[in-house]
Amino acid sequence: MPAPALPTGEDSVSNPPVDAAVSLLSQQIWCWGRDILHPDGNWLQKIGFEKQQPPIERQDCASLYTLRLPNQRHIVLRGFGIFYGHLTDGSIYLPRFEFQPLFFPQGSLPRPPWSDEDASDFHRPRSNQRNLCISLTLDLIDWIRGYEVRILNELGLQYRRDTLSQWINGKRDVIEPEEVAAAWRELSFKLAANADDYLGKHPS
Repeated sequence: MPAPALPTGEDSVSNPPVDAAVSLLSQQIWCWGRDILHPDGNWLQKIGFEKQQPPIERQDCASLYTLRLPNQRHIVLRGFGIFYGHLTDGSIYLPRFEFQPLFFPQGSLPRPPWSDEDASDFHRPRSNQRNLCISLTLDLIDWIRGYEVRILNELGLQYRRDTLSQWINGKRDVIEPEEVAAAWRELSFKLAANADDYLGKHPS
């Protein structure tokens, strides 16, 4: 999953809680990209993700990976972020290098997110949408935590360490594989307690 350029300007202003969340999410997306290349076959597909090739006019984009979950939920993984939706509660887009959940009031995506430009309908949640946005984000974080628990249980700690061997370059913050699930849980607590740190000031 190729990564976009880091944000610049106002988007790059330091926010310690968000900076830590960005590091965690960016490492996670790297891991998903490596799980696709698992020696025994595409791990995402093995656990139920559907792979969708880009149309001819979007051949410069990577494939989509979509997972249908119980209770009318779904996840779409991209190199630039994650999309998560519930049929009746709406959808969120979690940008990889911002970690500011954006909201869309419908459960189905307006279009396949081949690039971040396809997320233009998502916006910072308004005051009457914030609780839904927070709830969806917490639900997504819990799914990610469970995913990493499953990785360690089924593929082993050494596999995840090997996954990160090329990620460690001396410049990035690295969360050790055995600490990742706990880091996601801790992030959920922080988000629930201080949502404004991650959602920012909301429009009226």
